Amino acid sequence: MTDFAAIDFETANEQPCSVCSVGVVIVRGGRIVDTFYSLIHPEPDYYQWFCRRVHGIGPEDTEEAPVFPSVWEQIAPRITGLPLVAHNARFDEGCLKAVFRTYRMDDPGYVFHDTLRASRRHFGRRLPNHQLQTVAAACGYDLCNHHHALADAEACARIALALL
Repeated sequence: MTDFAAIDFETANEQPCSVCSVGVVIVRGGRIVDTFYSLIHPEPDYYQWFCRRVHGIGPEDTEEAPVFPSVWEQIAPRITGLPLVAHNARFDEGCLKAVFRTYRMDDPGYVFHDTLRASRRHFGRRLPNHQLQTVAAACGYDLCNHHHALADAEACARIALALL
C-alpha cells in the first residue's frame, strides 16, 4: 500500500464522538506528502481524568477550538479517494462514525485498514505487545510524543509503509 491517509483521534471522555484532537498523515507513492493536526471542541464537552492523563488535553486547550464539522472540511479534500489507516482501527473508525452521527453528517463509508491487526499477523509473538510505540520501534521508527494525534498518525503511517 503506497497511497493512504493515516488517522488518529484522541477523545475527551468515554464517548467515541468526543474527539478533541485529530492527526492525519497523507502518503502518496510511499512518501509522506502532507500532514494535518487540529484540536477540536468536543461533543459532549467534558473531560474525564483518565483521558486527560493519557493525552494531556483539557477544556482550557479546546475551549476556543473549532467544532468537528469545521475541522473535517479541511481534512475531507485531502483524503478523497484514499483508504484510511489506523492503529486499532476499530477505535478510530468508531470515533469517526460516532462524530458523523453526532453532527448529522453524511458518512462517506471510508475503507479502514488496521496496523494493529497487520502487526499481529506479521510479528506474532515476537513482540512483547502490539502497542503503537512497540510496533513502531519494531518497524524502525522512534515514536516520540505518544498520544499526540499527529505523532501517532505518523507512527501509524510508518508502520503501514513497512507492513501493508
